[in-house]
Amino acid sequence: MKTNDDLIRRAEVHAALGDPTRLAIVDELSVSDRSPGELAAHFDVPANLLAHHLDVLEEAGLIERFISRGDRRRRYVRLAGPLPVGGPSRIDLDGRSVLFVCTHNSARSQLAAAMWNDRVPHAPASSAGTEPAARVHPRAIQAAKRRGLDLTSAVPTRADPAELEQPLAERLVITVCDRAHEELNPSDDWLHWSIDDPVEHDSATAFNRAADDIDTRITHLISQGTSTT
Repeated sequence: MKTNDDLIRRAEVHAALGDPTRLAIVDELSVSDRSPGELAAHFDVPANLLAHHLDVLEEAGLIERFISRGDRRRRYVRLAGPLPVGGPSRIDLDGRSVLFVCTHNSARSQLAAAMWNDRVPHAPASSAGTEPAARVHPRAIQAAKRRGLDLTSAVPTRADPAELEQPLAERLVITVCDRAHEELNPSDDWLHWSIDDPVEHDSATAFNRAADDIDTRITHLISQGTSTT
C-alpha cells in the first residue's frame, strides 16, 4: 500500500499523542507556554521522563523549545503550530476579569488588553507592568490604531500585588513577557504567552508581528474557553 507524506505525518502525530501524559502536555500548551520545570511540577513527573515526552513531541513537530528572553539560562516550551486534535474546554471566562502583565506595560500588555476587550467584552481586561514605563510606546498606539483600537489615553501602571493574588475564579492573569513571568513567581493557574518584545526592534513590523501573535493566542484561548454570555 502506498502512503503519502500527509498520511505518514498524521500517523506520527497520533503515535506521539497516544500517551495520556503527552496528550495532557499538549492540552496545557494549547493555552500557555510553560517551562520544563513547570510542566514537570504540574504533571508530577520526574525531569528525565518529562524530557523523553518532550523529545517525542518535538520529533513529531508538535512542540518547540526556546530560550527565555528574560533569563537566558531558562527555556520554555510552546506548541509549534495549531492543535492537531481538539482539546477540552478548560478556561471558564464567565464572571472573571483578565489581567495582562509585562515588564513596562508600554506595548505588549497594553495591546493584549485592548484586543481582548474588543473581542471578549463580558470578561473585561486590564494591564499592568512590574516596572512601568513613563508612557505607552508610540508604535504600540499606532499598531492599535491599525486594528481600530485606541490607546491614546492609556497610561502604564504598576502591577498591584493584591490584584495578582485574586483567586482564579475572579481573575485570570496572563503574563506576556518572559521577564515579568520570571520576576513574579506566578501561580500554577496563571497563563504565560512568550511574546517577543517589539520595543527592542522599534519598527512597525515588529509591533504588527507582536499584535498578530497576541491575536492568534486570544483567538485560541477563546476557542478553548467556556462562556454562557
